[in-house]
Amino acid sequence: MSTAILTGPPAPGSSLDGDLRSLGFDVKAASGAADAGALLSAVPAGERVALVDPRFVGHVHALRLALTDPRFPAAAAPGAITAQSGARPALARALGAAGDAGTDDLTGALADALDADGVSVHRPQLGTLVATVPTDAEARHAARAAVAAVDDEAVRLRSAVKAHDGFFTTFFISPYSRYIARWCARRGLTPNQVTTASLLTALIAAGCAATGERGGYVAAGVLLLVSFVLDCTDGQLARYALKYSTMGAWLDATFDRAKEYAFYAGLALGAARGGDDVWALALGAMILMTCRHVVDFSFNEANHDATANTSPTAALSDRLDGLGWTVWARRMIILPIGERWAMIAVLTAVTSPRIVFWALIIGCAFGACYTTAGRVLRSVTRKARRTDRAAQALADLADSGPLADVVRGQLSRTGIVRLQPLVLALIASGALLAAVLGRPFGSRQVIVAAVFYVVFSAAAVARPLKGALDWLVPPVFRAAEYTTVLVLAARSDEPQALPAAFGLVAAVAYHHYDTVYRIRGGTGAPPAWLVRVTGGHEGRTLLVTVLAALLADRGDDFTLALTALAVAVALVVLVESIRFWVSSGAPAVHDEGETA
Repeated sequence: MSTAILTGPPAPGSSLDGDLRSLGFDVKAASGAADAGALLSAVPAGERVALVDPRFVGHVHALRLALTDPRFPAAAAPGAITAQSGARPALARALGAAGDAGTDDLTGALADALDADGVSVHRPQLGTLVATVPTDAEARHAARAAVAAVDDEAVRLRSAVKAHDGFFTTFFISPYSRYIARWCARRGLTPNQVTTASLLTALIAAGCAATGERGGYVAAGVLLLVSFVLDCTDGQLARYALKYSTMGAWLDATFDRAKEYAFYAGLALGAARGGDDVWALALGAMILMTCRHVVDFSFNEANHDATANTSPTAALSDRLDGLGWTVWARRMIILPIGERWAMIAVLTAVTSPRIVFWALIIGCAFGACYTTAGRVLRSVTRKARRTDRAAQALADLADSGPLADVVRGQLSRTGIVRLQPLVLALIASGALLAAVLGRPFGSRQVIVAAVFYVVFSAAAVARPLKGALDWLVPPVFRAAEYTTVLVLAARSDEPQALPAAFGLVAAVAYHHYDTVYRIRGGTGAPPAWLVRVTGGHEGRTLLVTVLAALLADRGDDFTLALTALAVAVALVVLVESIRFWVSSGAPAVHDEGETA
C-alpha cells in the first residue's frame, strides 16, 4: 500500500482525496510541513510515499503519471511529489529543511531539493493534461474549467501507444489494440499475462504450420497476426496502467524471439511433411535476424553515452524524418516486426514455407544492409569519444570465453594486437568461413582455421573497443559462429543435422539476447562463470569444428553431438536467466520492443 500525505487541510469541494484513493493511495492529511514530516516517518520504510498540495487541481491521469510510475525513484508534477524507498531518506531531509525555511510551494521546493541532493526527479510530460496549484478562487475556477475541457481518458489511450512505431502497427493494429489494453486493465489483467497469451497463441500457430496442410497454414497465419495484436497490447497495457516491471521487460523481449523462431521451426516441419527440406533456409533466416539485431544493439551501446556525438549523416537523417512520407518509407523498408510478421502471416496462408523463407531472407537482408550502411556512415563521419562503459558493453556483447582470455594474455606483447579490432575480427571470421565453405566436411584443416579464429578473435578484443567501427566486432563474431554451425550441418549429409543445428543456434542466440537485455536494464553482463561454462563464441566454434572432424564418418553421431550441445547450452543459460530475472533487483522498465 502506498501513502499520500496532503500537506494541509483539503480544499472545500475538492475531489483530491478520492482521486488519490482511486490510484491506490492511503490518504493522510497533515496540518503543515512539520506534521507531514511526522507522518512521513511513520510510513513503513519499504513503501512509496507521495506529498500532495491540498490545493492541487488537475486530471487524475496527471497524478497517475507523476505518482505511480514504478520506473523512477522519485517523480514530481506541479503540486505533487513521490519517492520510492530508495529516495525516502533524501525526501525526509528535504522536508525537514523546507519546514524550517517555510515556502508557499512546498512540493516544488522538495523536488528541487532532491535534485540538489543527487536524486534524479522524473517530471513526466503532461501535454494537454492539467496539473496546477491555484492560489485563489478565480484561478481555481479557471483550472477546473481547463480540466473539464480535456478528456484525460482519451489522452491516456493515446499515450498507451508507442510514439514511434512501424506503419503496419500504427495504422492496422494500434487503432483497436489500445481498446483491448483498456479492456484488460479494467479486468485486472497484467501485461505479463497478455505477453504469455501472445506466446501461447504463437506456439499454437507454429503447431498449425507444422501440420503441412493448407488449412493449417491458413490457421497459422491468422493466429500469428492474433499473437502480434496481443504483443502490441501488452506494451500498451503497461503504458496505460503504468504496470512496468523488470520481469515484464524480459518476457516481452525474449518471447518475441521465441515466438518468431518457433514459427520458423513450425514452417520447416510442415514443409518436411510435404517433402520439402527448408531447414537450411529457416536457420539462415534466424541467423540473419539475430545478426541484424546484434548490429542494432552494438551500435546503440557504443553511442549510448558518447560525448561530442555529432554526425552530418545523423543530421541528414533527422531532416528526412521531418518530411512526412519519408518517415514511413524509411520505417517500412527495414522490415520492422509489424511488417515482418504481417508478411510472414500472409505468405504462410497463401504460399509455401520455401517462399516465406526466401521472402524473409531477401527482405531482412535488404533492411540489414540499409541500416548497417547508414550506421557505418554515421560512425565514420561522427566526432565522438566513446566511454569506458561503452567499451565494456561491446566487450560483453562479444562473448569471448576462456580460450580468448588465455590467448589474449599470450598476445599482449606481440604486434598482432596493434591491428584494428574490426580488421582482426574480419580476418579471423573470413579465414574460418573460407575453410568451412572450401574444405570437405570433416577436414582437419577446418580445425586449423578454427584455432586461427580463436587466436585472432582474442586479439580483436585485447584492447578496449573504442574505435569508430568497433561496434561491428560483436556482429562479426555472431555471423562467424552461427554460419559455421549452419554450413557444417548442411554439409554433413545427416538428415537431422540441420534441425539440431537450428536448436543449437537458438540456444546460443538466447544467451546473446539475454546479455543485451541485462546490459539494457543496467545490471551488466551475465556472470563470468556462465560465459566460461558455455565456452564463449570462440570455444563453441572450435568445439563444433572438432566434433565435425571426429564424427564425420560415424553415422548420425554429429547430429547427436549437436543435439546434446544444444540441450546443455539451453539448460545452463535458461536456468541462469530465469533465476536472474525472477530475483533481479534491476529497476522496473518496459522494453519498447524492436525499433521501427
